[in-house]
Amino acid sequence: MNYSVDAATQAKIEKAQQLRNRPQSSRLVPYRSIRHLLDSRAKESPDKVFLIHYDSDGHREEFTYAQFNEKVNQVANLLLKLGVRRGDRVATLAYNHHDTVIIYFACWKIGAAIAPQNTAEDDQRIAFILRNSESVILFARHEYLERAENIVHSKEEGLGAENIRQIIQVGGESNSKYPYFETLLAEQSSELDFSDETSLDDESLLVYTSGTTGAPKGVVLTQYNMLVDAYGISSWQGIAGNQRLMCVLPIHHVNGIIVTLVTPLYVGGSTVLNRAYSSKHFWERIAREKVHIVSVVPTLLQFSCEYADAQVAEGKSIYGDGVSAEDLAHFRHLICGAGTLAVQLAKRFEDQFRIPILHGYGLSETTCYSCFLPIDLDWETHQHWMQDYGYPSIGCPISTNEMAIFDASGNGQQLGPNERGEICIRGHNVMKYYYQRPDANAETFKFEWFRSGDEGFYLEDEHGRQFFFITGRIKELINRGGVKFSPFDIEEVLLEIEGVKVGLAIAFENDYYGEEVGAYVVLEEGANVSEEEIINYCRERMTFEKSPKVVVFGKDIPVTSTGKYQRLKLRELFSPWRSTQFRK
Repeated sequence: MNYSVDAATQAKIEKAQQLRNRPQSSRLVPYRSIRHLLDSRAKESPDKVFLIHYDSDGHREEFTYAQFNEKVNQVANLLLKLGVRRGDRVATLAYNHHDTVIIYFACWKIGAAIAPQNTAEDDQRIAFILRNSESVILFARHEYLERAENIVHSKEEGLGAENIRQIIQVGGESNSKYPYFETLLAEQSSELDFSDETSLDDESLLVYTSGTTGAPKGVVLTQYNMLVDAYGISSWQGIAGNQRLMCVLPIHHVNGIIVTLVTPLYVGGSTVLNRAYSSKHFWERIAREKVHIVSVVPTLLQFSCEYADAQVAEGKSIYGDGVSAEDLAHFRHLICGAGTLAVQLAKRFEDQFRIPILHGYGLSETTCYSCFLPIDLDWETHQHWMQDYGYPSIGCPISTNEMAIFDASGNGQQLGPNERGEICIRGHNVMKYYYQRPDANAETFKFEWFRSGDEGFYLEDEHGRQFFFITGRIKELINRGGVKFSPFDIEEVLLEIEGVKVGLAIAFENDYYGEEVGAYVVLEEGANVSEEEIINYCRERMTFEKSPKVVVFGKDIPVTSTGKYQRLKLRELFSPWRSTQFRK
């Protein structure tokens, strides 16, 4: 695609992509491309299982490295036949399925990029992404064919994507209206007919940020970004080729893609792909498939705790029928990031299961993870960093990037220990750029680091290691009369209240202070907690200014596909109190 960044911004981006003055061109990985890596694995370990897939009905399929590589070659040949060339973008409207994974890798084999769509998004947003990404082909699961047709060809305002040359049906029964994936695939050779040498600099992934306002921004990642982050993740956690990961997160997002698809491939391990998370099957599949590590978001920790409570109430194991602690002796830890992890939830899970949470942090713009808690901490020290500072620590920077805290005003001043500011990152896993967004590129790389937009701080341990903490989104900070409060601080107090299942601090518009503090609360089933009780409890623990003035009770919480709470979507619920002046 013919998009370039202005020279001044490009120079700043390249600085942000350096690791201690080492440019990305000085590689940290030994592979020439994803194609080189996959071909090597298929040659070295042809009979080793790489991918195990469970569909929504629990049907299991597995692919060895050789089988997977042959399937990828077939789809790559199909892409070439459809006119897809190196540098093109290919979109998917799909879910977790081995076909989806194979399509991804086929694109990477020929140097094309994938633009995966989140089926939970509205049609207008998907249409915008298809247009903005300039995708040429759309692979759509059969369940979404009607949506795909409407998104691509509708003349309604906000819809339409004339750049999509063809919609390919994946799965289901063959429909003469659309080219059928399986039929097309049967005609393709399992030997790749493509002589062009792909590169680590080829664009590989175009994912769009789930911002709450404005048009979504397309994050462009290269093959090198993906492999170097997989290297950083695997080396930090000691993940090796004899280990197995499991995916329960959506693979239209970098977490599912990088942690549980690319990282196992990088080390020569294997992965178990689930259609979606299921409390009923979670521990059973970990036991059956001898899984060592699973990547989750905080919402799934909550689900696991609730499932365990229900099992115990029925006199069963906390893991479900037929699964004991001995069956999980091989299991190492859970990776947790993406959403906001509360201290109370982390403590509840670790106390209940005695399994460590390897808390971490990263963004699509930095490929995936940029930091984790160290794996060599003893249990007491681990819990110290998870529980003793009001927020669970997101850990220390991995080897492929650096991290720092800068003044949140964006003036480029770097801050010291225990000073709150903006979390900034630079290193080899920093994205290529935002696609066709010169404004966002200029602001994000303003002082030669990637600016996350997240507020945080760091502390040092006795070894001089920097342990980082995230305290909230800078744009989500509650600005009450010029005094800013982190919603995370308030939410930790809300979660201490017996009967509160979820408590979110919401900044709502107020004529007197600009913004006021509200609380959106979901109660545990059967709990009876009043607004007055919640407000009084908060005022005992916090100042009047910081405490919620209004409580709105509800049952549903808007979340992104990766489990992040979307607080800004709840602001309208507090509009009746816009003109209210709250007094002590």
